[in-house]
Amino acid sequence: MMGVTHATSGAAAWIAITGAMPILSLGAYPLDPVGVLAGAAVCAGAALLPDADHHSATIAQAVPILGRMTAATVETLSGGHRHGAHSPIGAAIVVAGAWALTLLTLPTEELGTIAIGAGVGAAALTCFGLKARDFVRTWAAAWVLGALLGAFIVVFAPEQVAWFPLAVMVGFVAHLAGDFLTTGGLPGLFWPWVPRPPEPFRLVPVLNRLWQPNGYVALPLLGDTGSFREAMFGVVLGLYCLAGFANEGLRMVGVDLFAAV
Repeated sequence: MMGVTHATSGAAAWIAITGAMPILSLGAYPLDPVGVLAGAAVCAGAALLPDADHHSATIAQAVPILGRMTAATVETLSGGHRHGAHSPIGAAIVVAGAWALTLLTLPTEELGTIAIGAGVGAAALTCFGLKARDFVRTWAAAWVLGALLGAFIVVFAPEQVAWFPLAVMVGFVAHLAGDFLTTGGLPGLFWPWVPRPPEPFRLVPVLNRLWQPNGYVALPLLGDTGSFREAMFGVVLGLYCLAGFANEGLRMVGVDLFAAV
């Protein structure tokens, strides 16, 4: 799946879990409008994290030289693209790291305790999501906007820090779900053990696309990465995000369109 679709899917997943739209959102972890909107930005960036194992991914281009070095390191340690960084182990490591960031705080007399770690994490992930969606033209602009959101969260809305690890987890899982829906698939739940199907199974039509000869599993409803089906899926997700953003924006100014629902 393309980076732009991953970012959109992360934002959509966050709105579905935390938003207030009846029927169209689950409300499993309800938040105020600030949490929904800020979390969607963070979650969009988190949905790009698994592709840190690829040298040409959005994250690899975020910082000159260092970005590509980081991507190369992740690629080497994870065994290549769509290996360890696309597994439950990769997800657990990233979510643990996100939780650890929330522990990096700075006590001050004027502003109380400032969550420096979560602020930096939110800034970086927001930057990745903005650039993947082409909402800004340059990385410098993306970093500035990301830094502003990170600063806002830790200074003016410190209570929002609690959802940061959850946003990272939701974005990461949204990425894996997206890749599962393409022909490339995923290495499965048991990486680094990737069991391959028995020989007779590989000859069965349809089933050999669900459990591929290399051991990867997929439900390729979207076809190849970058396909027309993926593009249309991204459009639907984008419209859903737009509706969610509009609803939360109205809630911020005291307008609840679904108060009587």
